[in-house]
Amino acid sequence: MKNLKLKAARAEKDLSQDELAGMVGVARQTIHLIEKGDYNPSINLCIAICRALDKTLDDLFWTE
Repeated sequence: MKNLKLKAARAEKDLSQDELAGMVGVARQTIHLIEKGDYNPSINLCIAICRALDKTLDDLFWTE
């Protein structure tokens, strides 16, 4: 399932996939795959992304 919440939060901060990847210590392709729904990140990576985007885990990774 695509992670449109992550993509929207990244855009809200005006960050490219490459910039976010650099902030959390992964390759740009990792962010691309998470947004596309083809990669299930570790909890540590989820937390790092949330901190970088000033969001909670629920905001970005919880599905209804």
